[in-house]
Amino acid sequence: MGDVINLNKRRKRAERERMAAVADANRARFGRPKAERDLNEQRIIREKKLLDQHRIDTEDAS
Repeated sequence: MGDVINLNKRRKRAERERMAAVADANRARFGRPKAERDLNEQRIIREKKLLDQHRIDTEDAS
């Protein structure tokens, strides 16, 4: 015969593992310091400005 398992403990362990995965995803998503978020935002703005400076506007006369 197989091993006897406690289904309550197994259910609780599975729930803890699922919650740990959610917590890990939240840490990655929201766990950055404000200075790092601001620096990243400034970098994105600077890259957009640089890209816009190199844009060639061609307006057709038609």
